[in-house]
Amino acid sequence: MQTPNDSLDQARISYEGHLNSCRQCAADRAPCAVAKHLRRVCNSLDLAARRGVPGGPAPRTR
Repeated sequence: MQTPNDSLDQARISYEGHLNSCRQCAADRAPCAVAKHLRRVCNSLDLAARRGVPGGPAPRTR
């Protein structure tokens, strides 16, 4: 079973991996629609962690 922190880490890995492999992101030097969606997922999980939402990821220290 995946822990909430694993979800946040996986979302970040997916986003970064997409940016490195997407031809459209590389050619335009701007994120495509998929990259924007993946970034929103990362931001939502990170925000939930900071707010301490039940079921969300644990807060991350910086």
